Amino acid sequence: MTGICSGRVAVVTGAGRGLGRAHALAFAAEGARVVVNDLGVGLDGAGGPSGPSPAQQVAAEITALGGEAVAHGGDIATTDGAASLITTALDTFGRLDTLVNNAGFLRDRMLVNLDEDDWDAVLRVHLKGHFLPLKHAAAHWRAEAKAGRTPEARVINTSSGAGLLGSVGQSNYTAAKAGILGLTLVSAAELGPYGVQVNAIAPAARTRMTEQTFADTMAAPDGDEAAFDAMAPENVSPLVVWLGSPACAGVTGRVFEAEAGRITVMEGWHRGPTTDNGARWTPTGAGEATRELLAAAAPPEPVYGAR
Repeated sequence: MTGICSGRVAVVTGAGRGLGRAHALAFAAEGARVVVNDLGVGLDGAGGPSGPSPAQQVAAEITALGGEAVAHGGDIATTDGAASLITTALDTFGRLDTLVNNAGFLRDRMLVNLDEDDWDAVLRVHLKGHFLPLKHAAAHWRAEAKAGRTPEARVINTSSGAGLLGSVGQSNYTAAKAGILGLTLVSAAELGPYGVQVNAIAPAARTRMTEQTFADTMAAPDGDEAAFDAMAPENVSPLVVWLGSPACAGVTGRVFEAEAGRITVMEGWHRGPTTDNGARWTPTGAGEATRELLAAAAPPEPVYGAR
């Protein structure tokens, strides 16, 4: 296959279903050889497949379409699983060019009802599950750069609107997804000298995690054209593939919202109104000054689900 990722090797975590599957197929369609990672667990991270794993099914699907793919069933939130993920790419295809961190699951509860185990599990799969594959991929790319073979490496992390604005009933998920944004900014700065670009997306699409939210959201047909399924996960993948290709040279440390046919560059935290007393404030003085600053500042965007 030829395309903007021809000759490259892409690793996609959580690629057995939903967004990850769409990304894996899209990378293959653009010429990449793909490592398809998925544990095959349920929506809450429990259980596993009784037959062929979702990763094996997607890898077979890519192969049937004329591409090259290999399945990886390791737990990328463990050191051994993350290390074997990178080793699988190198041993099977001889190189690694793109890492898409996508794996995750939900355990939604209101804060006062959220168990410690549910907090730990969601932070583990999303945030630690981004950190460990990134760490092992980065070690490989740094070694390549120091050996005089500076790569055109790409990392695409997966955050969420919850990580950007918050989401009621998802404090664990929101904290993990916000942490991924911070990880993206730092790793983009640290890994840039080694030829690695790191960006993040905040996608909105119909997956197992969002099927109730985005059910029945196909746009009405326009004339003789087929209906556009605005929430299909395949709508997000073109941006991910571009960010995973050499074509996005110079784009790093950025966060993008992707939904239906819309792409938005998120501008994130930036300094707004400020004042300087030139000396230590009194509590009353600090409060009065802060009230004035808030009056001059743009109001925050609402948290998803807030009344």
